[in-house]
Amino acid sequence: MTPQDVIDEPATLASGAPAAKIVPDGEGTMRYSVPGETLCFKARGDDTGGAFDYFVLETPARSGPPLHTHCKQHEALHFLKGRYKVQVGDDLFVCEEGTFVYIPPGMKHAWVNLSDEPGLCIATFVPGHTDRFFAAFGPAIRSSEGPPDPAVVEPIFAAADWELNGPPLSAD
Repeated sequence: MTPQDVIDEPATLASGAPAAKIVPDGEGTMRYSVPGETLCFKARGDDTGGAFDYFVLETPARSGPPLHTHCKQHEALHFLKGRYKVQVGDDLFVCEEGTFVYIPPGMKHAWVNLSDEPGLCIATFVPGHTDRFFAAFGPAIRSSEGPPDPAVVEPIFAAADWELNGPPLSAD
C-alpha cells in the first residue's frame, strides 16, 4: 500500500486572511519523500498566507536529502532525535540531539541521519509552500528503482526555486 497525501483546506477569514490553526499531536498534512521519510505539516504556506511552513520530519536511519540550494527560502532545522552530519556551504558539522541549524537562501546544504534509528526534526521554511515540492517529489522518487533520475527530479527542484547540487551525504 502506498501512503497517500492528505489534503486539508486552509482556513481563512471572510477577509481572505489566514485564520488561526490548531493541530493536535499526530495530525497534519502528510507528505512523503524517500521511502521511510515522513513530513507532517502543521502549518503550510496555504495556511499562513505564504509566510512559512512548519513540519515534523521523520528520517530513516542513515538517510538524508541530496546536496541542494533553496534560492529564495530560509530553512531552519531543529534536530530532536538522532545524530546528524550536516553540510552547510563547504563546511561539515556533526549535530547531536537538540542542535538547531539555520540555512539562509542561496547556501548549498545537505544532512544525513547518522543514527541506526529513525531521526526526528522540526523544519521551518520561510516563505512557505514547501509541501508543494514534496507533493511532486515524493511520488517521483518513490516510483523509481535505485537512485532517482536527475532528468525527473531536477525540474521538480527548479519549479520550487531549488537547485540540485549533488548526491546525499555519506553516513560513513
